[in-house]
Amino acid sequence: MQAKVLSIVGPTGVGKSHLALDLARQCRLQGQNVEIISMDSALVYRGMDIGTAKPTTAEQAEVIHHLIDIRDPSESYSAAHFANDAKQLIEKIQARGNIPLIVGGTMLYWRAWVYGFSKLPPADPETRKRIDAEALLLGWPGMHTKLAQIDPITAYRLQPNDSQRIQRALEVYALTGQPLSQLFEESP
Repeated sequence: MQAKVLSIVGPTGVGKSHLALDLARQCRLQGQNVEIISMDSALVYRGMDIGTAKPTTAEQAEVIHHLIDIRDPSESYSAAHFANDAKQLIEKIQARGNIPLIVGGTMLYWRAWVYGFSKLPPADPETRKRIDAEALLLGWPGMHTKLAQIDPITAYRLQPNDSQRIQRALEVYALTGQPLSQLFEESP
């Protein structure tokens, strides 16, 4: 019998967190424990308590939650980090006889976990420094315009002030010579 991994995935504000807690409670009534793996790009950072659906201290005590408050805002956390962390957590949770429940709306994390990112290079600090230096001169809207020239598909999906994703798309292009959207098309 294949081990179960449950997922509740969807856009912001639709009640994923409450549904996850309700599901965990129902499973507990049936004699099965659930551990929640947060798939939220904001909740990994400490101090992101406003503007997120961060579970309360009581909710986190009632049902085990993972990948919440694991990084300082000054530290990076990527989809590749999530995929690796989720895989390790799933194995540990299942080894305890519990059901892993992935909950969130960061679809890039979900895609990395399900399909992997074998074609994407890891983050490169030197390339990021060069991009950051250019962003100081042009601003992130200017960097968004630059991204639109090399990868209009990715630029269309991003807001001009989404510095983290713009930086990553430009970094991938600088390291591979290929637009991020093209690499996504070639992924499984």
